Amino acid sequence: MQAVVYDRALEPEVREVAEPEAGPGEVKIKVTQAGFCGTDLHLHHGGFGARFPLIPGHEGVGVVVALGPGVSGLEVGQQVVVNPNAYCGLCAYCRAGDLVRCENVLAVGVNRDGMFAEYVSVPVGQVFAADGLEPDTAVFAEPASCAMHGLERLRPRPGTSALVFGAGPTGSLLAQLLASGGVAHVTVADPAQAKLDTVRALGVDATVPIGRITEDNADQVTAQLRDASPTGQGYDVVVEATGSAVVGDLGLPLLRNGGTLLVYGVAAEDARLALSPYEMFRRELTVLGSFAEMTSFAAALAALQTDRVRTTGLITHRFGLADYAKAIEAAQHDPTAHKIVIVP
Repeated sequence: MQAVVYDRALEPEVREVAEPEAGPGEVKIKVTQAGFCGTDLHLHHGGFGARFPLIPGHEGVGVVVALGPGVSGLEVGQQVVVNPNAYCGLCAYCRAGDLVRCENVLAVGVNRDGMFAEYVSVPVGQVFAADGLEPDTAVFAEPASCAMHGLERLRPRPGTSALVFGAGPTGSLLAQLLASGGVAHVTVADPAQAKLDTVRALGVDATVPIGRITEDNADQVTAQLRDASPTGQGYDVVVEATGSAVVGDLGLPLLRNGGTLLVYGVAAEDARLALSPYEMFRRELTVLGSFAEMTSFAAALAALQTDRVRTTGLITHRFGLADYAKAIEAAQHDPTAHKIVIVP
């Protein structure tokens, strides 16, 4: 079969590899399409725990073509999606039931072969039926599950307000989940007007176009966004969904007293936030992180199936395996790119 293969960082190659079999307890899936996200760019550069050689791709939808020995509950021909993350069950966190903090996570498309390929085989426990969902919706199951975990981390109080930095796919999904999870008013800020228009059409309460944030204009952007808040005094929740520490530094100044900053975007490993301990102490602020989910997949699927989360207009670019380099280029440099999918 054809697949995208990294033998080392920065050097993807599309080549013929052995087609996987459905081993004991596994499901073999013919990939319909798989989403390309910011994490794939980190993997491209050798970050985010990448293990080489690697076939990337962790956001996939496909059709079951074979069931390994001992597999039940699924049928050949059924549309499915894959939760890429598997916990070890043996580390101290797993033994305490704190699965998302597993020290030995195996992740499809990160440290085991993924879905930028014609076929993939994965353990049945990571496969979820996606009957009735359009493939263009089902392909968002994994990023929606990460957004759902972000909502679970926040547990927002009903009637609160939230600001999401970043109108990319994950920011768009999380903004919708915040609105259906009790937040009374959700604002999304982003430099790209086209992305803001898409998010607004998905039901977000307000959008604010902002320029690229730098140290020179940070105070001006902070004032602009504070004025745009429902009370003019800031937000109860601020979500940093861009992976930029410069953007994250605006979080605390934009919080109301008692507010929460959620660090949700994937930043560079050497990035640092400037946080005032005194401000956190005096105003009783909270800073939370939200990593990849482990047990939020079923809830995310339910949100997609009931239209609590919608994806209309998010996909802007499609590339075949042979054009994988073009997908990387678009993700890095094309301002019109919103969600990119790879179609084997």
